[in-house]
Amino acid sequence: MKKIFNLILLSAFSLNLSAQEGAPYIHDPSTIAECEGKYYTFGTGGGGLISEDGWTWHGGAERPGGGAAPDVMKIGDRYLVIYGATGGGLGGGHNGRILTMWNKTLDPKSPDFKYTEAVEVAASDGMEDNDAIDPCLLMDPKGRLWVSYGTYFGNIRLIELDPKTGFRKKGNKEKDIAIDCEATDLIYRDGWYYLLGTHGTCCDGVNSTYNIVVGRSKQVTGPYVDNMGRDMLHGGGKMVIGAGDRVCGPGHFGRTIIDDGVEIMSCHYEADFDRSGRSVLGIRPLLWKNGWPVAGNRFKGGTFEIESERRGYSLELAVDFVRIQQERERFWNMDQSKPLVKIENQKLEDVIGGWPSGEIGLRIGDYMFRPHQRWSIEPVAEAGGYLGGPYFKIVIAGTNRALAATSEKELTTVPMFSGKDNELWRIEQLVDGTFRLLPKRIPGEDGLNTTYVLYSAGDSTPTLAKYDFNSDNSKWNFRDQ
Repeated sequence: MKKIFNLILLSAFSLNLSAQEGAPYIHDPSTIAECEGKYYTFGTGGGGLISEDGWTWHGGAERPGGGAAPDVMKIGDRYLVIYGATGGGLGGGHNGRILTMWNKTLDPKSPDFKYTEAVEVAASDGMEDNDAIDPCLLMDPKGRLWVSYGTYFGNIRLIELDPKTGFRKKGNKEKDIAIDCEATDLIYRDGWYYLLGTHGTCCDGVNSTYNIVVGRSKQVTGPYVDNMGRDMLHGGGKMVIGAGDRVCGPGHFGRTIIDDGVEIMSCHYEADFDRSGRSVLGIRPLLWKNGWPVAGNRFKGGTFEIESERRGYSLELAVDFVRIQQERERFWNMDQSKPLVKIENQKLEDVIGGWPSGEIGLRIGDYMFRPHQRWSIEPVAEAGGYLGGPYFKIVIAGTNRALAATSEKELTTVPMFSGKDNELWRIEQLVDGTFRLLPKRIPGEDGLNTTYVLYSAGDSTPTLAKYDFNSDNSKWNFRDQ
Protein backbone atom coordinates (compact mmCIF):
# COMPACT_ATOMS: atom_id res chain seq x y z
CA MET A 1 0.00 0.00 0.00
CA LYS A 2 1.31 3.47 -0.88
CA LYS A 3 1.85 6.08 1.82
CA ILE A 4 1.33 9.72 0.93
CA PHE A 5 3.70 12.14 2.62
CA ASN A 6 1.57 15.24 3.05
CA LEU A 7 2.65 15.27 6.71
CA ILE A 8 -0.61 16.40 8.25
CA LEU A 9 0.12 13.78 10.91
CA LEU A 10 3.29 14.34 12.87
CA SER A 11 4.15 10.64 12.77
CA ALA A 12 4.25 10.48 8.98
CA PHE A 13 8.00 10.76 8.64
CA SER A 14 10.31 8.14 10.05
CA LEU A 15 13.27 10.42 9.43
CA ASN A 16 14.82 12.26 12.35
CA LEU A 17 14.09 15.92 12.91
CA SER A 18 16.95 18.11 14.08
CA ALA A 19 17.19 21.63 15.37
CA GLN A 20 18.54 24.47 13.29
CA GLU A 21 22.20 24.34 12.26
CA GLY A 22 25.03 26.25 13.93
CA ALA A 23 24.56 27.32 17.56
CA PRO A 24 20.76 27.70 17.86
CA TYR A 25 20.74 27.78 21.67
CA ILE A 26 17.97 29.97 23.05
CA HIS A 27 15.13 29.97 25.57
CA ASP A 28 11.80 31.75 25.17
CA PRO A 29 12.46 33.00 21.61
CA SER A 30 10.53 35.89 20.11
CA THR A 31 8.72 35.60 16.81
CA ILE A 32 11.37 35.62 14.06
CA ALA A 33 11.88 39.06 12.51
CA GLU A 34 13.63 39.95 9.26
CA CYS A 35 15.85 43.01 9.06
CA GLU A 36 18.02 44.01 6.10
CA GLY A 37 18.20 40.48 4.72
CA LYS A 38 18.95 38.73 8.02
CA TYR A 39 16.73 36.95 10.54
CA TYR A 40 16.62 37.71 14.27
CA THR A 41 15.06 36.19 17.35
CA PHE A 42 15.48 37.37 20.96
CA GLY A 43 15.37 35.28 24.12
CA THR A 44 15.37 35.42 27.88
CA GLY A 45 18.39 37.17 29.35
CA GLY A 46 18.88 39.97 26.83
CA GLY A 47 20.58 38.23 23.94
CA GLY A 48 19.38 36.45 20.84
CA LEU A 49 20.24 34.75 17.58
CA ILE A 50 21.00 35.93 14.05
CA SER A 51 20.88 34.01 10.76
CA GLU A 52 21.95 35.08 7.28
CA ASP A 53 19.77 32.47 5.57
CA GLY A 54 17.25 31.21 8.14
CA TRP A 55 18.93 27.81 8.45
CA THR A 56 22.23 28.39 10.28
CA TRP A 57 22.00 30.46 13.48
CA HIS A 58 24.56 32.06 15.77
CA GLY A 59 24.57 34.47 18.70
CA GLY A 60 24.94 38.22 18.40
CA ALA A 61 21.47 39.75 18.58
CA GLU A 62 21.31 42.41 21.28
CA ARG A 63 18.48 43.59 23.51
CA PRO A 64 19.02 45.64 26.67
CA GLY A 65 17.00 45.28 29.85
CA GLY A 66 17.52 41.59 30.54
CA GLY A 67 14.31 40.03 31.76
CA ALA A 68 12.45 37.28 30.00
CA ALA A 69 10.47 36.11 27.01
CA PRO A 70 10.57 39.06 24.58
CA ASP A 71 8.64 39.56 21.37
CA VAL A 72 9.39 41.80 18.38
CA MET A 73 7.32 43.29 15.57
CA LYS A 74 8.11 45.65 12.71
CA ILE A 75 5.70 48.59 12.64
CA GLY A 76 6.31 51.03 9.82
CA ASP A 77 10.08 51.57 9.59
CA ARG A 78 10.78 50.71 13.24
CA TYR A 79 10.91 47.59 15.39
CA LEU A 80 8.90 47.39 18.60
CA VAL A 81 10.39 45.09 21.25
CA ILE A 82 8.41 44.01 24.30
CA TYR A 83 9.67 41.94 27.24
CA GLY A 84 9.00 41.02 30.85
CA ALA A 85 11.16 42.32 33.69
CA THR A 86 11.19 40.09 36.79
CA GLY A 87 7.99 38.12 37.39
CA GLY A 88 7.71 34.43 36.61
CA GLY A 89 8.78 33.55 40.12
CA LEU A 90 12.20 35.07 39.47
CA GLY A 91 13.61 36.27 42.76
CA GLY A 92 10.84 34.36 44.51
CA GLY A 93 7.92 36.54 43.43
CA HIS A 94 5.37 37.29 40.76
CA ASN A 95 5.55 41.08 40.83
CA GLY A 96 6.33 41.48 37.16
CA ARG A 97 6.55 44.35 34.69
CA ILE A 98 6.00 44.46 30.92
CA LEU A 99 8.06 47.03 29.01
CA THR A 100 8.33 48.21 25.40
CA MET A 101 11.08 49.97 23.45
CA TRP A 102 11.85 50.85 19.83
CA ASN A 103 14.79 50.54 17.47
CA LYS A 104 15.27 51.57 13.83
CA THR A 105 17.20 48.36 13.14
CA LEU A 106 17.96 45.02 14.73
CA ASP A 107 21.51 44.94 13.36
CA PRO A 108 23.86 45.77 16.27
CA LYS A 109 26.56 46.78 13.74
CA SER A 110 24.38 49.43 12.11
CA PRO A 111 25.01 53.12 12.94
CA ASP A 112 21.22 53.41 13.43
CA PHE A 113 21.19 50.75 16.16
CA LYS A 114 19.92 52.42 19.33
CA TYR A 115 17.05 51.41 21.59
CA THR A 116 14.72 53.99 23.07
CA GLU A 117 14.14 54.14 26.81
CA ALA A 118 11.93 51.28 27.96
CA VAL A 119 8.35 52.14 28.93
CA GLU A 120 6.17 50.13 31.31
CA VAL A 121 2.82 49.03 29.83
CA ALA A 122 1.62 46.47 32.40
CA ALA A 123 2.54 45.20 35.86
CA SER A 124 1.53 42.71 38.56
CA ASP A 125 1.94 43.18 42.30
CA GLY A 126 2.70 39.58 43.20
CA MET A 127 -0.59 39.15 45.04
CA GLU A 128 -3.18 39.39 42.25
CA ASP A 129 -4.20 36.51 39.96
CA ASN A 130 -1.74 37.44 37.25
CA ASP A 131 2.00 37.38 36.63
CA ALA A 132 3.15 40.11 34.21
CA ILE A 133 5.64 38.22 32.07
CA ASP A 134 5.80 36.42 28.69
CA PRO A 135 4.25 39.12 26.45
CA CYS A 136 3.40 38.81 22.75
CA LEU A 137 2.29 41.29 20.10
CA LEU A 138 -0.56 41.20 17.55
CA MET A 139 -1.53 43.85 15.01
CA ASP A 140 -5.14 43.20 14.04
CA PRO A 141 -6.56 43.87 10.55
CA LYS A 142 -7.81 47.30 11.68
CA GLY A 143 -4.35 48.38 12.83
CA ARG A 144 -4.98 47.97 16.56
CA LEU A 145 -2.09 46.61 18.59
CA TRP A 146 -2.71 43.98 21.26
CA VAL A 147 -0.59 42.23 23.90
CA SER A 148 -1.31 39.00 25.77
CA TYR A 149 0.80 38.08 28.78
CA GLY A 150 0.86 35.95 31.90
CA THR A 151 1.90 32.59 33.34
CA TYR A 152 0.41 29.67 35.25
CA PHE A 153 0.38 31.94 38.29
CA GLY A 154 -3.07 33.36 37.58
CA ASN A 155 -4.72 34.35 34.31
CA ILE A 156 -3.52 35.23 30.84
CA ARG A 157 -4.41 38.86 30.19
CA LEU A 158 -5.01 41.05 27.15
CA ILE A 159 -4.22 44.77 26.86
CA GLU A 160 -4.11 47.27 23.98
CA LEU A 161 -1.17 49.47 23.01
CA ASP A 162 -0.87 52.55 20.82
CA PRO A 163 0.96 51.31 17.67
CA LYS A 164 2.47 54.76 17.13
CA THR A 165 4.06 55.09 20.57
CA GLY A 166 4.17 51.58 22.05
CA PHE A 167 2.50 53.00 25.18
CA ARG A 168 -0.61 51.53 26.82
CA LYS A 169 -3.82 52.91 25.33
CA LYS A 170 -5.28 55.49 27.72
CA GLY A 171 -8.17 54.06 29.68
CA ASN A 172 -7.47 50.51 28.53
CA LYS A 173 -8.55 47.86 31.01
CA GLU A 174 -6.84 44.47 31.01
CA LYS A 175 -9.05 41.45 30.29
CA ASP A 176 -8.57 37.84 31.41
CA ILE A 177 -8.72 35.43 28.45
CA ALA A 178 -7.14 32.09 29.54
CA ILE A 179 -5.75 30.05 32.38
CA ASP A 180 -3.50 26.99 32.77
CA CYS A 181 -0.87 28.12 30.25
CA GLU A 182 1.87 30.71 29.69
CA ALA A 183 4.09 32.12 26.93
CA THR A 184 1.04 32.92 24.80
CA ASP A 185 0.88 34.23 21.25
CA LEU A 186 -1.95 35.85 19.31
CA ILE A 187 -2.39 35.46 15.56
CA TYR A 188 -5.14 36.31 13.07
CA ARG A 189 -6.25 34.27 10.05
CA ASP A 190 -9.37 34.17 7.87
CA GLY A 191 -11.65 36.02 10.28
CA TRP A 192 -10.46 34.17 13.39
CA TYR A 193 -8.20 35.22 16.25
CA TYR A 194 -6.10 32.38 17.64
CA LEU A 195 -4.62 32.27 21.14
CA LEU A 196 -1.72 29.85 21.40
CA GLY A 197 -0.56 29.01 24.89
CA THR A 198 2.30 26.93 26.23
CA HIS A 199 1.01 24.20 28.53
CA GLY A 200 2.94 21.83 30.83
CA THR A 201 6.18 22.19 32.76
CA CYS A 202 9.33 24.03 31.70
CA CYS A 203 12.95 24.46 32.69
CA ASP A 204 13.58 20.81 33.53
CA GLY A 205 15.57 19.74 30.48
CA VAL A 206 14.63 16.35 29.08
CA ASN A 207 11.91 16.06 31.74
CA SER A 208 10.06 19.19 30.61
CA THR A 209 6.50 18.56 29.43
CA TYR A 210 5.90 21.87 27.61
CA ASN A 211 3.49 21.66 24.66
CA ILE A 212 1.54 24.27 22.70
CA VAL A 213 -2.26 24.41 22.60
CA VAL A 214 -4.72 26.72 20.85
CA GLY A 215 -8.22 28.16 20.99
CA ARG A 216 -9.91 30.62 18.66
CA SER A 217 -12.43 33.44 18.71
CA LYS A 218 -14.16 35.80 16.29
CA GLN A 219 -13.22 38.64 18.66
CA VAL A 220 -9.72 39.49 19.85
CA THR A 221 -11.11 39.81 23.37
CA GLY A 222 -12.41 36.23 23.31
CA PRO A 223 -13.81 33.91 24.40
CA TYR A 224 -11.12 31.58 23.00
CA VAL A 225 -12.64 28.15 22.48
CA ASP A 226 -10.97 24.93 21.35
CA ASN A 227 -12.16 22.29 18.86
CA MET A 228 -14.29 20.63 21.54
CA GLY A 229 -16.00 23.84 22.62
CA ARG A 230 -13.92 24.30 25.77
CA ASP A 231 -13.12 27.89 26.77
CA MET A 232 -9.41 28.51 27.39
CA LEU A 233 -10.48 30.56 30.40
CA HIS A 234 -11.65 27.22 31.80
CA GLY A 235 -8.57 25.24 30.77
CA GLY A 236 -9.38 24.35 27.13
CA GLY A 237 -6.88 24.08 24.28
CA LYS A 238 -6.24 21.95 21.20
CA MET A 239 -2.75 20.51 20.71
CA VAL A 240 -0.56 22.20 18.08
CA ILE A 241 2.79 20.56 18.83
CA GLY A 242 4.22 18.28 21.50
CA ALA A 243 7.37 16.24 22.02
CA GLY A 244 8.74 14.00 19.26
CA ASP A 245 11.79 13.03 17.24
CA ARG A 246 14.23 13.44 20.13
CA VAL A 247 13.18 16.95 21.07
CA CYS A 248 10.77 17.78 23.86
CA GLY A 249 9.14 20.74 25.51
CA PRO A 250 8.08 22.99 22.60
CA GLY A 251 7.06 26.44 23.84
CA HIS A 252 6.81 30.13 22.88
CA PHE A 253 5.01 29.88 19.55
CA GLY A 254 5.72 32.39 16.77
CA ARG A 255 4.23 32.55 13.27
CA THR A 256 6.01 33.78 10.13
CA ILE A 257 4.30 34.05 6.73
CA ILE A 258 6.85 33.43 3.95
CA ASP A 259 4.50 33.49 0.96
CA ASP A 260 0.89 32.83 0.08
CA GLY A 261 0.22 29.40 1.56
CA VAL A 262 3.77 29.07 2.95
CA GLU A 263 4.05 29.55 6.71
CA ILE A 264 6.42 28.44 9.44
CA MET A 265 6.15 28.32 13.20
CA SER A 266 9.03 28.96 15.56
CA CYS A 267 9.45 27.84 19.15
CA HIS A 268 12.09 26.59 21.48
CA TYR A 269 12.48 22.98 22.48
CA GLU A 270 13.25 22.69 26.17
CA ALA A 271 15.65 19.88 25.35
CA ASP A 272 17.33 18.46 22.27
CA PHE A 273 18.35 14.90 23.11
CA ASP A 274 21.10 15.06 20.46
CA ARG A 275 22.60 18.31 21.81
CA SER A 276 23.21 17.57 25.48
CA GLY A 277 19.59 18.30 26.34
CA ARG A 278 20.06 22.00 25.61
CA SER A 279 17.22 24.40 24.85
CA VAL A 280 17.28 25.10 21.09
CA LEU A 281 15.41 27.08 18.46
CA GLY A 282 12.87 25.05 16.51
CA ILE A 283 11.38 25.94 13.13
CA ARG A 284 8.65 23.80 11.61
CA PRO A 285 6.18 24.16 8.72
CA LEU A 286 2.86 25.51 9.93
CA LEU A 287 -0.14 23.68 8.48
CA TRP A 288 -3.83 24.52 8.72
CA LYS A 289 -6.24 21.62 9.08
CA ASN A 290 -9.96 22.33 9.18
CA GLY A 291 -9.25 25.87 10.34
CA TRP A 292 -6.79 24.87 13.07
CA PRO A 293 -3.01 25.33 13.15
CA VAL A 294 -0.84 22.23 13.47
CA ALA A 295 2.91 21.77 13.25
CA GLY A 296 4.19 19.93 10.20
CA ASN A 297 7.51 18.12 10.00
CA ARG A 298 10.51 19.66 8.32
CA PHE A 299 11.26 17.74 5.14
CA LYS A 300 14.45 15.71 5.58
CA GLY A 301 14.72 13.70 2.39
CA GLY A 302 14.53 10.06 1.35
CA THR A 303 13.60 8.08 -1.78
CA PHE A 304 10.21 8.86 -3.25
CA GLU A 305 7.87 9.10 -6.16
CA ILE A 306 7.38 12.84 -6.77
CA GLU A 307 3.68 13.10 -7.51
CA SER A 308 1.81 16.04 -9.02
CA GLU A 309 -1.20 17.25 -7.07
CA ARG A 310 -2.74 18.24 -10.42
CA ARG A 311 -3.67 14.71 -11.45
CA GLY A 312 -1.59 12.31 -9.40
CA TYR A 313 0.95 11.52 -12.10
CA SER A 314 4.64 11.01 -11.36
CA LEU A 315 7.68 13.09 -12.34
CA GLU A 316 9.92 10.88 -14.48
CA LEU A 317 12.77 10.82 -16.96
CA ALA A 318 11.69 11.02 -20.59
CA VAL A 319 13.06 7.58 -21.51
CA ASP A 320 11.51 4.52 -23.11
CA PHE A 321 9.14 2.50 -20.97
CA VAL A 322 10.62 -1.00 -20.55
CA ARG A 323 8.22 -3.86 -19.99
CA ILE A 324 8.68 -6.29 -17.12
CA GLN A 325 8.70 -9.94 -18.25
CA GLN A 326 5.89 -11.99 -16.80
CA GLU A 327 4.34 -15.39 -17.53
CA ARG A 328 0.83 -14.39 -18.52
CA GLU A 329 -2.31 -16.22 -17.45
CA ARG A 330 -5.81 -15.69 -18.71
CA PHE A 331 -7.77 -14.37 -15.74
CA TRP A 332 -10.78 -16.45 -16.73
CA ASN A 333 -8.78 -19.68 -16.90
CA MET A 334 -6.13 -19.56 -14.13
CA ASP A 335 -4.45 -22.72 -12.91
CA GLN A 336 -4.69 -22.12 -9.17
CA SER A 337 -2.69 -25.25 -8.40
CA LYS A 338 0.50 -23.54 -9.61
CA PRO A 339 2.66 -21.99 -6.86
CA LEU A 340 2.66 -18.20 -6.63
CA VAL A 341 5.77 -16.38 -7.79
CA LYS A 342 6.94 -13.01 -6.48
CA ILE A 343 7.59 -10.56 -9.32
CA GLU A 344 10.50 -8.27 -8.50
CA ASN A 345 10.50 -4.58 -9.28
CA GLN A 346 12.44 -3.55 -12.33
CA LYS A 347 16.09 -2.93 -11.45
CA LEU A 348 18.12 0.11 -12.44
CA GLU A 349 20.85 -2.01 -13.99
CA ASP A 350 18.32 -3.65 -16.28
CA VAL A 351 17.39 -0.37 -18.00
CA ILE A 352 20.05 2.30 -17.44
CA GLY A 353 22.09 1.08 -20.40
CA GLY A 354 19.33 2.20 -22.71
CA TRP A 355 19.26 5.76 -21.39
CA PRO A 356 21.08 8.61 -23.19
CA SER A 357 24.42 9.57 -21.66
CA GLY A 358 23.92 13.35 -21.74
CA GLU A 359 21.11 15.46 -20.40
CA ILE A 360 17.70 13.81 -20.29
CA GLY A 361 14.43 15.71 -20.24
CA LEU A 362 11.42 15.06 -18.06
CA ARG A 363 7.74 14.30 -18.32
CA ILE A 364 4.88 13.33 -16.00
CA GLY A 365 3.16 9.95 -16.25
CA ASP A 366 1.52 7.01 -14.49
CA TYR A 367 3.67 5.67 -11.68
CA MET A 368 4.70 2.08 -12.45
CA PHE A 369 7.50 1.28 -9.96
CA ARG A 370 10.15 2.01 -12.61
CA PRO A 371 13.71 3.21 -11.91
CA HIS A 372 13.21 6.34 -14.01
CA GLN A 373 10.43 7.40 -11.60
CA ARG A 374 12.27 7.00 -8.29
CA TRP A 375 14.06 10.01 -6.84
CA SER A 376 16.52 10.22 -3.96
CA ILE A 377 16.42 13.54 -2.15
CA GLU A 378 19.23 14.48 0.23
CA PRO A 379 20.30 17.66 2.05
CA VAL A 380 23.57 19.07 0.74
CA ALA A 381 26.14 20.00 3.36
CA GLU A 382 27.66 23.47 3.03
CA ALA A 383 25.01 24.54 0.49
CA GLY A 384 23.24 26.84 2.95
CA GLY A 385 19.53 26.98 3.44
CA TYR A 386 16.40 29.08 3.87
CA LEU A 387 14.01 29.78 6.73
CA GLY A 388 13.45 26.32 8.13
CA GLY A 389 15.45 24.01 5.88
CA PRO A 390 18.63 23.16 3.96
CA TYR A 391 18.99 22.95 0.18
CA PHE A 392 18.58 19.49 -1.35
CA LYS A 393 19.82 17.58 -4.34
CA ILE A 394 17.25 15.50 -6.26
CA VAL A 395 18.71 12.57 -8.20
CA ILE A 396 17.41 9.41 -9.82
CA ALA A 397 17.76 6.76 -7.11
CA GLY A 398 20.98 4.78 -7.46
CA THR A 399 22.60 7.40 -9.70
CA ASN A 400 24.01 10.92 -9.59
CA ARG A 401 21.71 12.10 -12.41
CA ALA A 402 20.31 15.34 -10.97
CA LEU A 403 17.23 17.45 -11.52
CA ALA A 404 18.27 20.92 -12.70
CA ALA A 405 16.79 24.24 -13.83
CA THR A 406 17.76 25.72 -17.19
CA SER A 407 18.20 29.34 -18.29
CA GLU A 408 14.97 29.00 -20.31
CA LYS A 409 13.09 28.28 -17.05
CA GLU A 410 12.66 24.67 -18.06
CA LEU A 411 13.78 21.41 -16.46
CA THR A 412 16.40 18.86 -17.33
CA THR A 413 18.51 16.20 -15.67
CA VAL A 414 22.29 16.43 -15.81
CA PRO A 415 24.37 13.22 -15.83
CA MET A 416 26.30 14.11 -12.66
CA PHE A 417 25.33 16.30 -9.70
CA SER A 418 27.93 19.06 -9.34
CA GLY A 419 26.48 21.19 -6.56
CA LYS A 420 25.68 24.15 -8.81
CA ASP A 421 22.91 26.42 -7.60
CA ASN A 422 20.56 25.36 -10.40
CA GLU A 423 20.87 21.76 -9.12
CA LEU A 424 19.95 22.70 -5.53
CA TRP A 425 16.31 22.70 -4.45
CA ARG A 426 14.33 24.48 -1.77
CA ILE A 427 11.51 22.21 -0.55
CA GLU A 428 8.74 23.77 1.53
CA GLN A 429 5.58 22.28 2.89
CA LEU A 430 2.47 24.38 2.23
CA VAL A 431 -0.29 25.04 4.72
CA ASP A 432 -2.49 22.34 3.08
CA GLY A 433 0.20 19.66 3.51
CA THR A 434 1.45 19.57 -0.09
CA PHE A 435 4.90 20.83 -1.13
CA ARG A 436 6.48 23.35 -3.47
CA LEU A 437 9.96 22.86 -4.98
CA LEU A 438 12.10 25.81 -6.08
CA PRO A 439 15.58 25.73 -7.67
CA LYS A 440 18.01 27.84 -5.63
CA ARG A 441 18.93 29.87 -8.71
CA ILE A 442 17.92 30.00 -12.35
CA PRO A 443 20.91 30.35 -14.71
CA GLY A 444 21.21 33.89 -16.05
CA GLU A 445 18.89 35.35 -13.40
CA ASP A 446 20.11 37.64 -10.61
CA GLY A 447 19.71 36.64 -6.98
CA LEU A 448 18.12 33.67 -5.29
CA ASN A 449 14.99 32.30 -6.90
CA THR A 450 11.91 32.81 -4.74
CA THR A 451 9.30 32.83 -7.51
CA TYR A 452 9.63 29.93 -9.96
CA VAL A 453 8.63 26.45 -8.84
CA LEU A 454 8.39 22.96 -10.27
CA TYR A 455 5.11 23.21 -12.16
CA SER A 456 2.77 20.83 -13.94
CA ALA A 457 1.91 22.83 -17.07
CA GLY A 458 -0.24 19.91 -18.27
CA ASP A 459 -0.90 16.36 -17.17
CA SER A 460 2.35 15.23 -18.83
CA THR A 461 4.43 18.44 -19.00
CA PRO A 462 6.67 19.58 -16.12
CA THR A 463 8.29 23.02 -16.29
CA LEU A 464 9.19 26.00 -14.13
CA ALA A 465 6.53 28.66 -13.63
CA LYS A 466 5.52 31.31 -11.11
CA TYR A 467 4.23 29.90 -7.86
CA ASP A 468 0.46 30.04 -7.37
CA PHE A 469 -0.89 28.59 -4.15
CA ASN A 470 -4.40 28.54 -5.61
CA SER A 471 -3.34 26.21 -8.44
CA ASP A 472 -2.62 22.51 -7.98
CA ASN A 473 -0.09 22.88 -10.81
CA SER A 474 2.34 24.30 -8.20
CA LYS A 475 1.87 21.49 -5.69
CA TRP A 476 3.54 18.10 -5.24
CA ASN A 477 3.51 15.15 -2.85
CA PHE A 478 6.20 12.67 -1.90
CA ARG A 479 5.22 9.01 -1.82
CA ASP A 480 7.32 6.33 -0.20
CA GLN A 481 7.19 3.28 -2.47
